[in-house]
Amino acid sequence: MRPPRAPRSAGPDGGPGDTGHRLRTSSTLHAFNRYELKYLVPVSRVADVRAELAARMSADRNGGGRGYGVWSVYYDTRSLRFYHEKIEGLRFRRKLRVRRYGEVGAAPEDTPVSVEIKQRVNRVTQKRRVLLPYDVARDLCDRRVRVEHADTDQAFVDEVLDLVHRLDLRPTAMTGYRREPYVGTGADLGLRVTLDHRVRGRDRDFDLRAEAESRYIVDPHLVVMEVKANERAPYWVTDMAARLDLQVERISKYCQSVEAFGMAPRSVFHVPEGDGSEHGPVPARHGPVHDTGSADLHPLHS
Repeated sequence: MRPPRAPRSAGPDGGPGDTGHRLRTSSTLHAFNRYELKYLVPVSRVADVRAELAARMSADRNGGGRGYGVWSVYYDTRSLRFYHEKIEGLRFRRKLRVRRYGEVGAAPEDTPVSVEIKQRVNRVTQKRRVLLPYDVARDLCDRRVRVEHADTDQAFVDEVLDLVHRLDLRPTAMTGYRREPYVGTGADLGLRVTLDHRVRGRDRDFDLRAEAESRYIVDPHLVVMEVKANERAPYWVTDMAARLDLQVERISKYCQSVEAFGMAPRSVFHVPEGDGSEHGPVPARHGPVHDTGSADLHPLHS
């Protein structure tokens, strides 16, 4: 058994910042239920969406004006059980991932990451996670070593280990993007809306610190807007979507990455294979579009 070191500051679904210190005052385990809606926003309409969000919500201070990077490694079975549960729309489904917030690149072994089980029960999304140093998270999820954790967190850590062992889970796909976050105030307290730019992925080099080549898994001329609410999305959100001709989409970044690398058939949301896109001009390309840089090196330009 390996006792983990206390993780350094890491944000919530929230990203980087000092929030991690507050969350660790009693326990590093976080659990919450939410309803989620997802929309694909053409970059030509992002300014309109941003203006309305800014008028009704507060910019999450963890965003720092440029947003922050979100990097996730997803685990699945050899037969892609979690992928198929999502595609088939099962009423109960789940996924395991290890997530890092912030700048990509070299970092100490004890860099804090979130080990998360995200599951769907009917229409409600449930997420449970624990903050661990990265080397300890890899012991748990990759090397399948039981690690000790204080108080109530231990039950969750043991559940992750059981899931990895019982289903023979292994790293399957990675995603990365720059997140622009907004939080609700007043009557919309609990509302969270994020705009995810330049969504990319890869099927190897799963080290969350590696600056490896990635491929766009969603057309770069589209931004993924996620709306998360404790009960239901406010009327003004759905009204804004209707006015801007945005449709709710069943899109999963993990599934997009699986499909982009030929592990399953491609969906309609991927980078187009041809020379154009209905969502805006797309440069002529030969083969898949790659991105060798980091989302964290570029400001939000949508």
